[in-house]
This record gives sequence, structure tokens and C-alpha cells, in this order.
Amino acid sequence: MEVVIEKKYPVSAGIPAAWAVLSDMHALATCMPGAQITEDIDATHFMGSVRVKVGPAVAAFAGTIEILALDAATHTLKMLGKGADKGGSSASMELTASLLPGENGHCVLAGHAAVIVNGKFAQFGGRMMNSVSDMILAQFAEVFSQKAQAMQASAPAADAGAAPSAAAASPSAAAPSAPAAPVVATEFNALGLVWSLIKQFFAGLFGKKS
Repeated sequence: MEVVIEKKYPVSAGIPAAWAVLSDMHALATCMPGAQITEDIDATHFMGSVRVKVGPAVAAFAGTIEILALDAATHTLKMLGKGADKGGSSASMELTASLLPGENGHCVLAGHAAVIVNGKFAQFGGRMMNSVSDMILAQFAEVFSQKAQAMQASAPAADAGAAPSAAAASPSAAAPSAPAAPVVATEFNALGLVWSLIKQFFAGLFGKKS
């Protein structure tokens, strides 16, 4: 079964900071719930995994990521991801993501993805797959925006550190601040997702009857 997804999300940072995240596969992977890069094969090929919790149980999916294109001039990333679990289910995603100018110096993350699923996941149907995708991508976009914000906020601090200032003369002012906690997406909980979909189903059912 194939699902085509097209989304645009506002990013609370400018294009340079957002591109620094989009072009870094390790930083980008931590925006996806439960995902991580496990091995760098070369500059454009990576091994990765995704963990999904269903109550106390944890399912793991292993796969590969290939960067098809990385264009700094147009701020566009094209990549292909493939993965499978031990139960025989598999999925692939060809993604094109680009950064567009937004309002107030911010930018917009625009994405087009073609997702193909086989095995038990294909039994969910297109409508449920779209709902699942919306929830995952919403968290991805939120964490991506937070990472870009943090990247942009650290840039002026780095520039300021290169020039002497009166405040730097004070020992207390020169004391380094504690590093901020890394921005990482939380592990995806499928049990919470199922409950959310059930609520959506009944809301739609009663809405139609009324």
C-alpha cells in the first residue's frame, strides 16, 4: 500500500539555522520519534533504527538511509529510507524536504513523501496510515523547529565570544553557563496513538449521525 504525504510546517528560525539541522543526518534523525542513526556507512549511506512502544512492549525496526541529493543552494534534501521488523513487515519512504522563506525572518519546512508499506501495517488502510503519519510528522516538525531555534540562538553567542567585552572582564560574567539539554523527540508510543485514533473514530461516527 502506498501513501503520499505533502505537508508544510512553520519553523521558528531562519533558513541558515534550519538548514544546519536538515543537512545533518544525525541531528535530523533525533527529530523523528524513536529514531536514531546506528552506523555511518559513508557520507551518503547510513544504518538506522526506530523503536515503537506498545504499552510495556517495545518493537524495533532496522533499516537503511540513503541521501539522494543535498542541495545547499535550494536548501533541499532528497533521501530514501527502507526498513523492516522481525515480523516481516517492511516500509520504504522517498522524501523530498526543502526550506522556504517564511514570515518575520523565519522559514517553512515543506515535505513530499511517498511511503510504501507491506505486511501487517498495510492492513491499517490509507485513512489510518494518514492519521498515524500526521501525528508522527507533527512531533517531528515541532522538534525540528526547536533544534533550529537552539542552533540560531547559539550563533550570536559564538560571535560575541570572539570580541572582547566589559562583561568578560568580570570573573562571574565569564563563568560558563550550564549546557542546554539536547532537543530530542520522545519515543513513539503506539498505545497512545491507538487510543487517539479510537477517539477520532467515535467523534467522527457521532458527528455523522448528528
